[in-house]
Amino acid sequence: MHITRSNYLKDSTARQIVQRTMSIIQYSVNVMDEHGVIIASGEPSRIHQRHEGAVLALTENRIVEIDTATASQLKGVKPGINLPISFQDRLIGVLGISGEPSEVRAYAELVKMAAELIIEQMALLEQKQWDKRYREELVNQLILKDVYSSSLSSMVSYLGVNLLQPRVVLIIELHQPDSEVLRNLIEFFEYSARDHLVTFTDFNELVVLKPVTVKQDRWDPQQELVELQRFKGQMESAGFSRMIVGGYFAGEGGIRRSYQSAKATQVMAQRMKLKNKYVFYSDHTLPALLGGLADSWQAQELSKVWLKLVSQDSKGILQVTLKQYFEQNCDLSQTAASLHIHINTLRYRLQRIEEITALKINDLQQAVWLYIGMQLQR
Repeated sequence: MHITRSNYLKDSTARQIVQRTMSIIQYSVNVMDEHGVIIASGEPSRIHQRHEGAVLALTENRIVEIDTATASQLKGVKPGINLPISFQDRLIGVLGISGEPSEVRAYAELVKMAAELIIEQMALLEQKQWDKRYREELVNQLILKDVYSSSLSSMVSYLGVNLLQPRVVLIIELHQPDSEVLRNLIEFFEYSARDHLVTFTDFNELVVLKPVTVKQDRWDPQQELVELQRFKGQMESAGFSRMIVGGYFAGEGGIRRSYQSAKATQVMAQRMKLKNKYVFYSDHTLPALLGGLADSWQAQELSKVWLKLVSQDSKGILQVTLKQYFEQNCDLSQTAASLHIHINTLRYRLQRIEEITALKINDLQQAVWLYIGMQLQR
């Protein structure tokens, strides 16, 4: 990445140099830009003046000492020492210490070193902030757009991110986090889990693009749950409420699909008031997919038969029976055992359900209609 001098000797950085150095020494300090113009000074009236001594220091790349006699012959100059400031082997400005050279010479190199350290510190901070912005923008493009732009390719190249790495989207819900907690959580992902891409979509919601292991084109959610436990400490300290795990989808656009599946699962979890700390799309695929139909006319049609059963089952016994029947994959023996009832009692209840709904439980198409209606109304 090409770096220009003006990127690093900004007015704000120059003011910090003046403030910090003048808290150590009793002499006035000036900072001049790459054109020799004073941009920060212990004497504010001198700001924006062109400093001839600084111009000479820049032109010849050397320390320029100016005594009282010489200063009287130059414009905008006072006695002092002017030292070129370098960053990454580039001249970016000049540091001036006002005073007779014989008096301030002892401080010159020390103050210059302090100035260059401040510049380096500010440059690293700015670089870190740009990295963070690029990573957040990269995540936003990956989860919201089907077609990748040229700017995304540039960000990927700059950040060194491998887009071929399989990933799934996590939505981490946080309970009333404060700014320090959020900062610690971001730092965890920036350093301890650097291969994770992260952004905040809301004050209390974090989206993570997590690398996963895929074997023979298959991703194992159960193994992923084990892997996610290593985040447990950081999550709990950040007020972790719940983690939604999207599905894995291969190919270009797979990350966006994973995000969409995670959002659908999140909506489903909120509707069903699930208490699980970890909610996987793979465990709730059908309800998550049906969630988009929740308020549509199609949902009303699909739910009609189930609602008819509900209206004639005031105690909810038949509803519980049918739910358990479906959960046991329509196995009569296992359903009866799970409900702690005799199998003949189960047969009677299923017969009663058929009478109310006018459907045949053993007819796959009709059973699916009833099952989908049940899921929509959950």
